[in-house]
Amino acid sequence: MTRPGNSAASRDQAFLFHPYTNLKRHEQVGPLIIESGRGVYVTDDSGRDYIEGMAGLWCLALGFGEERLVAAATRQMRTLPYYHLFGHKSHPPAIDLAERLVVLAPPSAGKSPLSRVLFANSGSEANDTAIKLIWYYQNALGRPAKKKIISRVKAYHGVTVATASLTGLPNNHRDFDLPLATVLHADCPHHYRFAEPGESEEAYSDRLAAALDRLIVAEGPETVAAMFVEPVMGAGGVIVPPAGYFEKIQAVLARHDVLLVVDEVICGFGRTGNLWGSETYGLAPDILTTAKALSSAYLPISATLVSEAIYQACVAQSEKIGVFSHGYTYSAHPVCAAVALEALNLYQEYDIVGHVRRVSPRLQDGLRRLADHPLVGEVRGVGLVAGVELVADKATRTPFAPALGLGQRVQQLAQDHGLILRAMGDTLALAPPLVITRAEIDEVVARFGRALDAALPVAAELGWSGSSRFTPAVTAW
Repeated sequence: MTRPGNSAASRDQAFLFHPYTNLKRHEQVGPLIIESGRGVYVTDDSGRDYIEGMAGLWCLALGFGEERLVAAATRQMRTLPYYHLFGHKSHPPAIDLAERLVVLAPPSAGKSPLSRVLFANSGSEANDTAIKLIWYYQNALGRPAKKKIISRVKAYHGVTVATASLTGLPNNHRDFDLPLATVLHADCPHHYRFAEPGESEEAYSDRLAAALDRLIVAEGPETVAAMFVEPVMGAGGVIVPPAGYFEKIQAVLARHDVLLVVDEVICGFGRTGNLWGSETYGLAPDILTTAKALSSAYLPISATLVSEAIYQACVAQSEKIGVFSHGYTYSAHPVCAAVALEALNLYQEYDIVGHVRRVSPRLQDGLRRLADHPLVGEVRGVGLVAGVELVADKATRTPFAPALGLGQRVQQLAQDHGLILRAMGDTLALAPPLVITRAEIDEVVARFGRALDAALPVAAELGWSGSSRFTPAVTAW
């Protein structure tokens, strides 16, 4: 191996294996190295500031430099820096956090209420745990054939073998030999992209519910165990459900005795203008998963909340077997749990849900003013999460060829203008820290607009002329 230089960038390129990165391109361009953060801003190793328009990875709800979270971690480190929950052991932060989450859980709407919490370290692990619990539950009920899991095209539920199978994005499957055969994918509820001409949102939702019903019937309801949904589909492109969608699909699931798992990893703790996305869209989960903002991302922690009915079935099955053989070394790590508890305190004291409701129209309205931009096809979002989709032809909604990587180019242009956002194909996502102010939102929109304007000559160099009929001059980014 060639000895790297002494710079942080050269050592990064020599030793790090970067997730969600074009590895070959990284060898050529190197990293943006972030050294510090304060509020909604981060600073790189050259001293330049950026607005962190994605709250890191949808997660840093309280912004950078929240000293009370630092203090909570420090106190717990001095008191009990580690303990576990195996074999009847426990500790106060785990107990307190589980109780708080059960109290805060969304209404059950007539179902068995969410009553128990199993902790892990990431959203992927929380969803992977949910899959295992579903299978364990079905075995406990004497239904060993009822094991198939439904997800959706463009869903994102994680990167373990099982949760990457749930994730409905092709690059998460390609050459990883996924998805698993027990995972099915229902239609993506993106009205702008997949509705028929003239089809209303309600009619589109009716069609998707009917298609879900057909899928379950074709597979056999006795083989279908659960469906995973995100209230707003995040990494698939910030896809907001069409009118009536969740009401209609929940009726289908109830008819076939299929459990509903709501993935609140992105939407939980205020992102959509309610504490839970489930409240925003009238979802009644049998299982709820959460992570990211649970600790405002200051330390890794996630939780899987299950209904009392599921828990009691697991109790009976563990009695039969002699043990419930699942858990993680760091389940409810006391320092992580203490930080999560303090984050929950801060959400309440700062009235984060109220703040999101007050400032989010500024973001949504500001971005929607960009809808007239020649490159913008749709602006969508709710609360403090939004997506801006680029198209080659606004009238026909024709997308750019994926190989052009226009979204990645606009992401880089935004970074050049001091705004960090995330390209998911040709949709640019924004999910800033929930503590963002109206003035900071105005600056986000202004920087994004400048990046879009800077992208016009770039698109022209690729052969774009404002029409769907163009020949790309460059084939890859």
